[in-house]
Amino acid sequence: MPLLLGDTVPDFSADTTTGRITFHDWIGDDWAFFFSHPADFTPVCTTEMGRTSQLSAEFTNRGVKPIGLSTDTVEEHLNWIDDVNDTQNTTLRFPIVADPDCKIAKLYEMIHPGESMTAAVRSVFIIDPDKKLRLSMTYPMSVGRNFDEILRVIDALQTSDAKGVALPADWRPGMSAIIPPSITDADARVKFPQGFDTIRPYLRTVDINE
Repeated sequence: MPLLLGDTVPDFSADTTTGRITFHDWIGDDWAFFFSHPADFTPVCTTEMGRTSQLSAEFTNRGVKPIGLSTDTVEEHLNWIDDVNDTQNTTLRFPIVADPDCKIAKLYEMIHPGESMTAAVRSVFIIDPDKKLRLSMTYPMSVGRNFDEILRVIDALQTSDAKGVALPADWRPGMSAIIPPSITDADARVKFPQGFDTIRPYLRTVDINE
């Protein structure tokens, strides 16, 4: 069965570059950014691992733990990290899961036969503290991920949860939000005492930055 938004993500135990983990326990009360790679010592993956490391403070500020995966061994991962640090001018500290038998990649449907029978595509899973899947994205092997979008969507998910709002296209922190249609005008006046603008009965915007 495909992993759908709102599903509890599968738990697993695995060896990683920072020791053995049980995934749900490792997430704990934080969010997780779980992302897969086709293989170690490949050019696009090296830049992505480096970028994730460079953005470590951004993830920490959002209460998000990054964790990578590729279908190689811990020993190969550790050797690769030296290359990542050297070529990307960083110090990579987050764990990378070893999955040489592809069990976790198959569990999370990271193997797409049209791309490869043995290498994981560039999957992204944003997982909340309740271990629910909140967002997934799949990139082809030849195209690196957009980390600005990954951080933006984490901000959007966390803001939506905290404020009870929806977010418009291209939303970024500081911009107005949308009041969901499920909230009546009467309830919206209570929930948003700062007031809101009604563009259409179904499209109401509110400044949540006050």
